[in-house]
Amino acid sequence: MSPLRPVVERFKDKRIVVLGDLVADVFVYGEISRISREAPVLILNHRETQVVPGGGANAIHNLSALGAKPIPVGIIGDDSEGHQLVQFFSDRGIDVSGIRVAKSYRTPTKMRILAGAVHSQRQQIVRIDSGGPVQEGKAVGHAGIEQKLKISLSHADALLVSDYGYGLVTPQFVSKIRSNGIPATIDSRYSLETFPRMTAATPNEPEVEASLGISIGKDAKKLEWAGRTLLRQLKHDALLITRGKDGMALFERGKKTVQIPIYGSDEIADVTGAGDTVIATFTLALAAGGSYYEAARLASYAGGIVVMKYGTRPVTYEELVRAVEEDAS
Repeated sequence: MSPLRPVVERFKDKRIVVLGDLVADVFVYGEISRISREAPVLILNHRETQVVPGGGANAIHNLSALGAKPIPVGIIGDDSEGHQLVQFFSDRGIDVSGIRVAKSYRTPTKMRILAGAVHSQRQQIVRIDSGGPVQEGKAVGHAGIEQKLKISLSHADALLVSDYGYGLVTPQFVSKIRSNGIPATIDSRYSLETFPRMTAATPNEPEVEASLGISIGKDAKKLEWAGRTLLRQLKHDALLITRGKDGMALFERGKKTVQIPIYGSDEIADVTGAGDTVIATFTLALAAGGSYYEAARLASYAGGIVVMKYGTRPVTYEELVRAVEEDAS
């Protein structure tokens, strides 16, 4: 049995509070009919539309699929996409009492149009983003959300903060949160350096480069400098930098850097939502008593599985167990 197996087995029913931007990922599938006479564009016959959790909502979906009990805390707009997200969670037995509806807000939505012939893999041809961010000067229910967070964190095993830049997750707001000694992780798309003194962060390499104003590329020395500098600036205990086909690099205070290779094939199908899967698995592993290294290894397995799936899809408990055991044999 893999030494990681006991950590995964402790995932069950761990209570993970997720404060984050709840995004609706909409996939519109169509089959190519012909070229339009009105303009040089494809005409598609619509086949189906899927609305699935994205952003912080995708982290919640992954936690649920891995056997945890996520507790979402966030806002949606009073719109179809927001209500569909809440319904999606409710159908899976996820507590939605911490999700507030804000009349002045529109649920962030990323609509992807995918085209292809019958029985072929459909390709994304355009993405349309709408909704968010929170309007400046409008405190969209921070008071109510802060109260829900306090209650939820009092009996939680970990806190996961997912910041996609829509204005709900601010450094001022997060600094007020007391996580009571439980693991507290952050994934911030644009402002990682403004969220110090948490347990760990899981940025990808471009986010690290943007934060420090450098280019890492294949330079191992630059990667080491960047990881150590960011870890010191953030005052976190650990930093897990995801590097796509180059795997991951784990930085811990007082320990040597560990390079973790990519799991599975490097023939990646779709990276949509991979970062959400990584932080969900990493945080859950810490909540289950895993070390930073064990959590990073499990996050690497989950990331390797999810990039082989098309669209925004979670990794399941069974898939993770299978990967861990097959790799150990």
